[in-house]
Amino acid sequence: MDCLVIGGGLVGMMTARELAAGGLRVRLLERGECGRESSWAGGGILSPLSPWDMPEAVSLLAAWSQRRYPALAAGLADETGIDAEWTQSGLLSLDPDAGTAARAAAWAREHGARLETLDAAGVARLEPLCRPAAQALWLPEVAQIRNPRLLRALKRSLEIAGVALDEHTGVSELLSRAGRIAGVRTEDGEIIEADCVIVAGGAWSGILLEPLGIRTDIRPVKGQMLMYRAEPGLVRCILQDHGRYAVPRRDGHVLFGSTLEESGFDRSVSDGARAELTAAAASLVPALAACPLVRHWAGLRPGSTDGVPSIGPVPGVAGLYVNAGHFRNGVLLAPASARLLADIVLGRPPILEPAPYSLHSV
Repeated sequence: MDCLVIGGGLVGMMTARELAAGGLRVRLLERGECGRESSWAGGGILSPLSPWDMPEAVSLLAAWSQRRYPALAAGLADETGIDAEWTQSGLLSLDPDAGTAARAAAWAREHGARLETLDAAGVARLEPLCRPAAQALWLPEVAQIRNPRLLRALKRSLEIAGVALDEHTGVSELLSRAGRIAGVRTEDGEIIEADCVIVAGGAWSGILLEPLGIRTDIRPVKGQMLMYRAEPGLVRCILQDHGRYAVPRRDGHVLFGSTLEESGFDRSVSDGARAELTAAAASLVPALAACPLVRHWAGLRPGSTDGVPSIGPVPGVAGLYVNAGHFRNGVLLAPASARLLADIVLGRPPILEPAPYSLHSV
């Protein structure tokens, strides 16, 4: 193989797909099953919850990905028969304060985004079953994707492209020699030689890099979420209310989240979080209180200090690259991150200036 990708989440699989499309023979190593960590656990919102508060480096990646997601989803559906349900639901952010409204307006002007300010009557017309709100910010262009289906489609696409997928193959050590990557050692003790290795292990990426003397700001941040079974149309658009959000799927299911917990690699759910989230859901959409709660889960986001991912070469180790640290926006940023990393590896003109995404060392 020309290249090893460590990590079978959305970022890892999209990176492998881009490298394979660029003509490389790619092998992907995943410690569990592809697409079963934070990529699966998120809400699939194809926008930051508050895009006006994001660093410019995140906004640039987001804009590139947003423009390409419709074609990506359609192409994967044609190729694999799996519809990832790209849906332009729009995002309704309730009761912004004056500072938020001003930042949102400035962001919309700068980025050419559609943004409307709705009064109480406008909110009620758009989303009649959500709690009354004096005003709201409405972003009609925001879309969502059903991330578990997207992950299944990507995995099938990699298989069709001939990418070698090794699931249940954890990497215990990155091997280097004379300042260059030499390969990896798996948890079973196998040594796999490689001149090019990409670390796309999500929240676990920092653990792999640290033995090489490279300390990053990538860390696990747990998020707990709920899923309700409802009739289609009970919630019409993506709702945000001071950090909480509801995401309606086409079949009526509504996702509600999420917590932000600094608890290491603990993925357990808690009664306290469930009570907190169910109360918030009932406050945001009172009708959800009568809907069956069908699932409660947790995922570990690859947190980073400012939400800007590390994309590019690892200093001091030639042939070693990283694509991790996307925090709450991994699903959104994955297409652009994968393309940028592939551009760097393949020596192509990059889609974006790479400097803002250099590895964040601590």
